[in-house]
Amino acid sequence: MENIDTASEFAHKTVDKIADAAKEAFGETGERLSDAEQKMLNDLRNFIHDNPITSVGIAVAAGVILSRLLVNR
Repeated sequence: MENIDTASEFAHKTVDKIADAAKEAFGETGERLSDAEQKMLNDLRNFIHDNPITSVGIAVAAGVILSRLLVNR
């Protein structure tokens, strides 16, 4: 469970940095983007909290697919 929290926190910080850069570049549109990012992140956290096994399964599947795509190159 600690790994999920750590990954969630890392993703949150990364998305915050991207949203802040976009906000500066796009003004009001950036504000709406930041609000949408916060809502999406809260929805993601709730999903992970409510479905930890499914979340791990999705992460493993994504990792397998990504590794196969990168190894085959």
